[in-house]
Amino acid sequence: MLAMAMMGLPASAMASGATFNVRQYGAAGDGTRMDTAALQQAIDAAANAGGGTVAFPPGRYLSASLDLKSHVTLQLDEGATLLGSPHRQDYRPGKVFGLLRADQLQDIGVCGKGTIDGQGILLAADTERLSKEKKLPNAKEFSRPMLISFRNCKNVTIRDITLKDSASWVQHYLDCEHLTVENIKVRSISIANNDGIDIDGCVHAVMRGCDIDSEDDGICLKSDDQACDDVLVENCRVRSSCNALKFGTSSVGGFKNVICRNIEIYDTYEDAIALHIVDGGAMENVQISHIKITGSQNAIFIRLGNRKGAIGTLRGVTISDVTAEILDRPRASMNKLQASEVMTKHRPTLITSSIAGLPGHPVQDVTLRNITIVYGGVGSSPQPGQPRLDSLAKVPEKATGYPQGSMFGVLPAWGFYCRHVEGIKFDNVTLRVKNQDYRPALVCGDARNIELNGFHVESAGSEPVIVLNDVQGATIHDSAVPPGASSFVKTMGSTRDVQGP
Repeated sequence: MLAMAMMGLPASAMASGATFNVRQYGAAGDGTRMDTAALQQAIDAAANAGGGTVAFPPGRYLSASLDLKSHVTLQLDEGATLLGSPHRQDYRPGKVFGLLRADQLQDIGVCGKGTIDGQGILLAADTERLSKEKKLPNAKEFSRPMLISFRNCKNVTIRDITLKDSASWVQHYLDCEHLTVENIKVRSISIANNDGIDIDGCVHAVMRGCDIDSEDDGICLKSDDQACDDVLVENCRVRSSCNALKFGTSSVGGFKNVICRNIEIYDTYEDAIALHIVDGGAMENVQISHIKITGSQNAIFIRLGNRKGAIGTLRGVTISDVTAEILDRPRASMNKLQASEVMTKHRPTLITSSIAGLPGHPVQDVTLRNITIVYGGVGSSPQPGQPRLDSLAKVPEKATGYPQGSMFGVLPAWGFYCRHVEGIKFDNVTLRVKNQDYRPALVCGDARNIELNGFHVESAGSEPVIVLNDVQGATIHDSAVPPGASSFVKTMGSTRDVQGP
């Protein structure tokens, strides 16, 4: 498992051979004159020579869409900026739509200490203008060019560069094989839908050492068609105005054999870890470990849904060695754009971590191990609209809803809420609330085979610590009753076969 991804790309992924300096092909590099023709000529010359490196010396190279070619690497030297045109009509439409385009190529790369700047605010505004003039059907995300749009390519390397201010997703790798994205920096909070990176249906992919700051999802795995299979994400840092580490929303092909480890998540305003199967497909053999979350609206959200009439499967997930501090308000470190987005999307009430399947379609075999989550607390007594134990049945299913941790509203647990699940294991999990929260730490409903081993709650509210509602089989051991708790375990409904504590 993951043997190919962990080894990285073969050496052939980075082009060798002659160097083709874009200045020698007429590129001005002054940031005002369009250099598209000169840059494309240099790329074509490298391809015609059997491959090589297209070098961008220091300068600002204004360009429309560029088509990469097999066996060619773009090298942006320190001080070099590839500047995307702010005019929407300069970008060629097609199955790949962006500043850098590649379709069915092999042995391609983009590297160097330079920058690719999409001028996203200006480009998005121009797209909006054309939409209002009825020259485009809309100005939504897929009407706006990405910085990098690669499809059906093999042996792709993206290394060391800075990607800045896209008008849509920053980079989209669709159905690619042997993909390495290494030591890059993303700074893109210019406009809505600025996903930091979308790895979509890729096989044998490695992402490591990257630093992402994005308006939309930070590191996003998708599967529009084929599965994301044999993927390694490690040693990354992520900030997002949406979700930091997300699988989905597109999930048709599914996700299997994925490792994500050693990731720092900070100032994230939806879910830190979000795993979704909502369009059909299967998720299996996913391992997420050594995650530090500092300031997020929610730590963990796992969802099996049914947006398109196809219910998939979600099983075999392990999340371990996680520490999380959960926010109940926007951070002062946000800029105005981020603060506006967050205040529009979120109420100040804290979001509860949750694992939610559907009736008859449980999320299965999820292990949470060595996890500590610190919450703020909503108070010692419920406010109007906040749930009590007599309202468990009122938590909405929202089977077809867009998946996000806040989708169910205020939940009847402050730590974890699990519904329509089977084989969920909490192993050495500590939940702490800074202030007070009247709700139980854990509520499980319509569940089978729940195991709590070393489940520690360091504060308790007026309701029982653990509530098991319609649970068939639960084992609780090495889990102490916290001081001041009204009671430890409350069983409700058809719950049976509970052992311990």
